Amino acid sequence: MMRYEVTQDLMTGNALIDSEHRQLFAAVNDLMDACAQGRGRDQIDKMVKFLNDYVVKHFSDEEGLQTRSNYPGYPAHKTFHDGYRRQLGDKMDLLRREGPTVKALGELNQIVGVLVSHIRTEDKRVARHIMEQSK
Repeated sequence: MMRYEVTQDLMTGNALIDSEHRQLFAAVNDLMDACAQGRGRDQIDKMVKFLNDYVVKHFSDEEGLQTRSNYPGYPAHKTFHDGYRRQLGDKMDLLRREGPTVKALGELNQIVGVLVSHIRTEDKRVARHIMEQSK
């Protein structure tokens, strides 16, 4: 089973963003483990709720950093966040409804993959902008 980790190519250099990404990946890994081990639905529900809530917190923190640093890419980044929150919510609902089926877990992996490539490009761009602004 695939584990998600904040590897060097995903480090943005912004302490808050990087630490939140680590917590996000840890939550995804915990959820995947719970599903793989056939742990109770209540535990999976709890993890799904945590992950959804954490994404909301993380995106809101990132957006705050962007507005405070007058990041020019903010509108597009916020649009991505809004859409992603909805998609993640849909995948989580599917997981809750169907349980840890191959389909539900595959879709969860897919949506986490989208986040990983967003981090690799967009979040790094944001962190660079914040660093340049603070010089």
